[in-house]
Amino acid sequence: MRTLEWESSAQRLKLIDQRALPSQLTYIYLNSFQEAAEAIRNMTVRGAPAIGVTAAFGMILAAIHSKATSIDALRKELVSASQVLNASRPTAVNLPWALKRIMVVAGEEFASIDELRSALLDEAFCMADEDVATNKAISTFGAELIDDGDTIIHHCNTGALATVDWGTALGIIRMAHEQGKRIHVLVDETRPRLQGARLTAWELAQYKIPYDIISDNAAGYFLHKGEVNKVLFGGDRVARNGDVANKIGSYMLALAANANKVPVYSVVPTSTIDLSLANGDLIPIEERDQDEVLDIQIHGQKVTPEGASARNPAFDVTPHHLLTGIITEKGVIYPPFSKNLFKAAAGM
Repeated sequence: MRTLEWESSAQRLKLIDQRALPSQLTYIYLNSFQEAAEAIRNMTVRGAPAIGVTAAFGMILAAIHSKATSIDALRKELVSASQVLNASRPTAVNLPWALKRIMVVAGEEFASIDELRSALLDEAFCMADEDVATNKAISTFGAELIDDGDTIIHHCNTGALATVDWGTALGIIRMAHEQGKRIHVLVDETRPRLQGARLTAWELAQYKIPYDIISDNAAGYFLHKGEVNKVLFGGDRVARNGDVANKIGSYMLALAANANKVPVYSVVPTSTIDLSLANGDLIPIEERDQDEVLDIQIHGQKVTPEGASARNPAFDVTPHHLLTGIITEKGVIYPPFSKNLFKAAAGM
């Protein structure tokens, strides 16, 4: 089951609506690039790889529904569509990466508008299939690091739901489980949107992998008690020096793991590496609506006082010195990251 699928007969994109999980598995259908941008913005679809491929198919929707009568006119419309899609979420580098790939194809020579549209669709399909193959390669390398009997803390959601299929950090856990290794996962809730409690727990249940949900601020307790063997999380953008922007809370988790000498791995496809940024301080951090923090109820009562304000950064940056390694489809990258990330990213 893929997170997103192109329906050729209807010329539309089908997405799992991740806002409805875990209570129900439902789908939405996108018919325009504006709808694709909104689905990314409101987190109907989320996870850097899934965002990138959704944006690519958003460009297909723009091309298919364009009224342009010349290739040049269509290219101009595609530029405008890419700008709208690129603005939907700022942190994940897979978004501009995917749009650039589509625009490179759009810049090639074509005999007709239909030929251009067909080439763009082929590229989007290619990106979707590449994502699945990449995730399985990542998981194969990562599973080698998982020992039988490991307890792993996992932050946010990095499974099939965050990608086209299979997953990155959670994909590693799934692969190790399918190899017969006995694994237990401590699932960070991942506030404020609870991607861990809602999505990761749901996926683990599908795979029949044992897990316990823990509050984000309980991770340090289990690390200090010696109950954790490894920490895994994903990454939305990796700077040249190995600093990783990931879901808010990753930095605190890495600090606690580092203090207790527990290995920490960020798991990403090489498309997430941004060699243009020297360090994590240069990564743009999305700050989302404060209502995601304030609109919380317990036993039917709102927990925050009327008139309260909140800050809601969606990501933080884990400095490279807190990471044991970065797991990619090309293998596990170890320090010095500045040197070894460049080698891994070469040829992207």
